[in-house]
Amino acid sequence: MNLHEILFGLYKYKTRGKIDKILLLDIIEFNKDDTNLSARLEVEAERKGQKVPRFDSMIAAVAINRGLNLFTFNTSHFKVFENLTLI
Repeated sequence: MNLHEILFGLYKYKTRGKIDKILLLDIIEFNKDDTNLSARLEVEAERKGQKVPRFDSMIAAVAINRGLNLFTFNTSHFKVFENLTLI
């Protein structure tokens, strides 16, 4: 999901020279535990009155389940998720 967002931006803004380097990054699989948590996170956010993009709840779930910090330029999309550390 993150790789898609990065590649989309690189293709859109014609920075193709960086694509080969980005494709060297490791991929973390999205699994059943991530699916379960992302659905719960999205519902909890909606109950708080904060609609979040589905991909963002999925990305947050991957980071939370693995104890990872999340680097993002869209901190407002992720602030709603408890137990998620943003950098």
